[in-house]
Amino acid sequence: MTVLVTGGTGFVGGHVVHALRARDIRVRALVRDRKRAGRLESWGAELVVGDVTDETVLRAACVGVDAVVHLVAIIKGSRGDFEHVMEHGTRSLVGASENAGVHRFVLMSALGLDERSKDAVPYFTAKWDMERAVRSSSLPYVVFRPSFVFGKDGGVLPTFVRLARLAPVTPIVGDGRSRLQPIWVDDLAEYVVRAIDEQAASGRVFELGGPDVVTWGEFWDRLKRVLGARRPSLHVPIGLLRAQATLTERLPGAPVTRDQLTMLELGDNVVSDPAAVETFRLPLVPLDEQLRRAAS
Repeated sequence: MTVLVTGGTGFVGGHVVHALRARDIRVRALVRDRKRAGRLESWGAELVVGDVTDETVLRAACVGVDAVVHLVAIIKGSRGDFEHVMEHGTRSLVGASENAGVHRFVLMSALGLDERSKDAVPYFTAKWDMERAVRSSSLPYVVFRPSFVFGKDGGVLPTFVRLARLAPVTPIVGDGRSRLQPIWVDDLAEYVVRAIDEQAASGRVFELGGPDVVTWGEFWDRLKRVLGARRPSLHVPIGLLRAQATLTERLPGAPVTRDQLTMLELGDNVVSDPAAVETFRLPLVPLDEQLRRAAS
């Protein structure tokens, strides 16, 4: 079996490629910059240099592939950027996969995406279009909508750890009562790997989260307890953060964007359907263990 992975040099993508190669599954990774893909190559992945906006590259990348795992996304940019990279890129990849006779297409979407939220921010609009492209295709597909993805080597959790360790106060967005259900990145990768040949998953959309649901206030209390940090918390009004983001969101390394704040305002980021747990039956890493691993 050969699996094409897009976004393999990203945080989640690296873990997916590693999980595939650990099973001795052949991986073809579509990468924009070969210099960033040395780790993938050391694991035995075949590299294809290009990106999802190039239909010629996609057609070549899909030849001889049994499954596609599509992880490419951007988190900020103009509406045109989201359309070009996420929407057009996905439609092109779906077309190339259909032409190549791919047997399974696994798409990474986002928890909280639905009819109500799809027009809230360009990121959600693009994800909704990506899902539609996959679900309306002739491909046997699996769509995953994960909650916050935690890991030691990427994503948002290392930033949270630094804040809890170093900041004089712990900033909590809003009243801290909305809930989240973080999933450990290796658990997410395991879901993806199993989805490639799990027949009961075909043609379905799954919400993914870890075994624990907490409020943001509870999350910060747990993180500080794991770290042994005793700094106080400070609730920061979303309006104040939005005003700050207006000035800083285009800067490299900006802590938060207005769109991200809008997504937080949509409410809880928790799983409403237990289908993933019932279908895949994976042992999932509890939140406190996630935090311990990130803090070690």
